[in-house]
Amino acid sequence: MLACLVMPALLATVIGLWALWPSKAEVPERVPVAAEGSTFEDVVVAGTPSDDALAEVPIKLPDGGTALMQADPRFELAPGDEVVALYIGALEGAPVPYVFMDYQRDVPFLVLAAAYALVVLLVARWRGLFSLAGLGIAFAVFLGFTFPALLAGKDAMAVALVTSSAVMLVVLYLAHGLTARTSVALLGTLAGLGLTAAIGTWAAGASRITGATSEHAQSLPAMAPAVDLQGIALCGLVLAGMGVLNDVTITQASAVWELRALAPHAHRRALFARAMRIGRDHIASTVYTIAFAYVGAALPLLMTVWLLDQPPTAALTSGEIAEEIVRTLVGSIGLVLAIPITTAIAAIVVPGPRAEAVAVAEVRAPAAPTTVEA
Repeated sequence: MLACLVMPALLATVIGLWALWPSKAEVPERVPVAAEGSTFEDVVVAGTPSDDALAEVPIKLPDGGTALMQADPRFELAPGDEVVALYIGALEGAPVPYVFMDYQRDVPFLVLAAAYALVVLLVARWRGLFSLAGLGIAFAVFLGFTFPALLAGKDAMAVALVTSSAVMLVVLYLAHGLTARTSVALLGTLAGLGLTAAIGTWAAGASRITGATSEHAQSLPAMAPAVDLQGIALCGLVLAGMGVLNDVTITQASAVWELRALAPHAHRRALFARAMRIGRDHIASTVYTIAFAYVGAALPLLMTVWLLDQPPTAALTSGEIAEEIVRTLVGSIGLVLAIPITTAIAAIVVPGPRAEAVAVAEVRAPAAPTTVEA
């Protein structure tokens, strides 16, 4: 039965990838970051910045030479800081041909990534390794298909659904194995993503979500005229729900199988009821987890809105905050609905109560009290 449901999803994903994959001519060319003749260089601050409005900072170049770099004093650069400077070719021969761009973060990022991979491997072992491999494949799908398709102007919701289906098909089976419970989790995840897409489409239209609230979104049409900013916002809404949906659906499917192992005589309805108790706890914790995650990510924006003297409703329903609220609420609705759907599928697919276990349970059940007539 599961194969009859999973195979159409796999076939639809393959057809979607084939139909939506953009040709090279449809994808806009990448825009160079630096002008011709200018280059980015890794340099080291070699002295104390001057006290000017645009400080001149002594730097040590990769070839061992020295030069001066312009930098905003607010960055508080100190000797020994490793930074990225832009060498402006048009200023060759000028006293200050370098401009501060950013800090070098390669080493801290590599250390954090290595620590993360090590912790995952030590705790989860082979399953952790497969999860990391699945994560790498997911980002390969984003870079190779999702981003080019959106930039080429393909239907954003179709791109979102095909992307999420392709990623989940790979990630779930790679991390959790080719088992019935994994297939159940996959079906529950796809159902949740479909509901999220449907509700999000209505919510974006009703709330007039434009997708053009951030500076980066506003600059996209200039570089890729075919993009649909509202569609990209909807695509982001669906993709943002993948991770949490995967978490809850796997948990619910595993809960049903573990309950069956502990209670081989239990009927499917009892399994569903008990697994939903776990699901309700998961819902209760996930509701504020998503909200807290947004507060942490958008803390500067929320603090800025708090400083503005305006009614709370005006703040919450305007611009970038409204878009994030819609994304959070729609994602949460899809997440909550995916839990009973997954649990129901799992209760149907899990092996039924064993006849011998039922018989033993009935024999061991206490007999009903009898009354003795006087």
